[in-house]
Amino acid sequence: MKEVIIIGSGVAGLASSVRMAVRGYKVTVFEANSYAGGKLTEIMVGPYRFDAGPSLYTMPQYQEELFELAGKRYQDYAPYVRLDPITHYFFTDGTFLVAPADKAAFAKAVEETLGVRSGQIAQHLDKSQKIYELTANIFLNQSLHKFQHYKPWDLLKAGANLGTLDLFRSMHDANEQQLKEKRAVQLFDRFATYNGSNPYEAPATLNIIPHLEHNIGAFFPLKGMHAISQSMYKLAKELGVEFRFNEKVEEILLEGKKAVGVRTAQGSYRSDIVISNMDIVPTYRKLLPKVSAPEKTLQQPRSSSALIFYWGIKKSFPKLHIHNIFFSKDYKKEFSLLFDKKTLPEDMTVYVHISSKLLKEDAPEGCENWFVMVNAPNNQGQNWDELIPLARKNILRKLESMLGESIEPFIEAEDLLEPRSIESRTGSYLGALYGSSSNNKFAAFLRHANFSSKVSGLYFLGGSVHPGGGIPLCMLSAKIVDDLIPRS
Repeated sequence: MKEVIIIGSGVAGLASSVRMAVRGYKVTVFEANSYAGGKLTEIMVGPYRFDAGPSLYTMPQYQEELFELAGKRYQDYAPYVRLDPITHYFFTDGTFLVAPADKAAFAKAVEETLGVRSGQIAQHLDKSQKIYELTANIFLNQSLHKFQHYKPWDLLKAGANLGTLDLFRSMHDANEQQLKEKRAVQLFDRFATYNGSNPYEAPATLNIIPHLEHNIGAFFPLKGMHAISQSMYKLAKELGVEFRFNEKVEEILLEGKKAVGVRTAQGSYRSDIVISNMDIVPTYRKLLPKVSAPEKTLQQPRSSSALIFYWGIKKSFPKLHIHNIFFSKDYKKEFSLLFDKKTLPEDMTVYVHISSKLLKEDAPEGCENWFVMVNAPNNQGQNWDELIPLARKNILRKLESMLGESIEPFIEAEDLLEPRSIESRTGSYLGALYGSSSNNKFAAFLRHANFSSKVSGLYFLGGSVHPGGGIPLCMLSAKIVDDLIPRS
């Protein structure tokens, strides 16, 4: 039986372990932490449960497909529902918008609240779908770095629709031209943050993202987001995958130009294939000391990070839903401070996720679990001990002002996740959530490939390599690696 070693048990590593086990490999997963899931984990703060990382769930069909490969039904492991409404939006001028799940209802709500014709919104979402249909098979579903994978028909369709792909202007420029109304533009610009990018620099091709949420749908697992990773972990165990927790890989072992295993503090382990779910930068810097690193790729600007407060709130706020966005007044200034000045703005967009709105057991009766997140620059040695308390103060002032209610007196439990701890807990270089940023039109091509061009038997997956970060793309990276490994 052939053996494969997987480094890291994040979403992509878990998905890969299932795929390789289904193929008949003996699979061993090495994980530096004591748990599986990477960023997709949970924490308890007193009587409050929080999903510690990702909080929005799109494209569940990738989990469905994974479980079908193993002859299982995903809903039996992690049942989920479609969210309706998706998000509550709060603007600084006092405007409040509820975004329904239905596309037509969403367009109508935008028209009634923001004054943008529903037809314009529908047209914008149709274009988002068109971009997805033109690019998915080229940029998402296969390796970008194997010419034989390209299908002529897909290339011809994309080439004939270059104008639709919007490669040569920013997301913001495209949104502004189509929608014009400032608040509507801000609403659609925010989708750049789904992969840690700046809408004023990221190519308008990224306007593909609203399609995933507003045309396909936003979902929520009935056991919390943590159930996504735990369901894959459970399936992998059922398939015979071995997990070695608290065992950090220190080096990928090579014989000539072939990967033959890994070394940890406990010993050396041989395998036919090595797959790294570790961030690509420390993979080269720490695990492959004898391999010349692709410096141009590794030195690409990194995505944004996050500052997250986990607040147990001893009160209920009826105006809030599961997903809530409190926008800043000057979005352009906010992103300039984040990406150019590498600091936290005084007025920042605040995201509040409250899973207890649906999962009552996540908070005591009459209370709520607030996951409060703001975009943050990646860790460049800023004085976080000074920035974080100031950010907390500014966030509370903003939320209390926009809600018209006191919040701080009702915080009875609290924890924190910030760029330094993101890096130390997950291995994400500089605490960047999505690997390199997508702030230029060539970003997709500058991500590292899912295989090594210098070492045979070595593959890469996860948010720091192609096709990018976030749960759906990490799932796709595992599928791409599966396709790259030869069938014997």
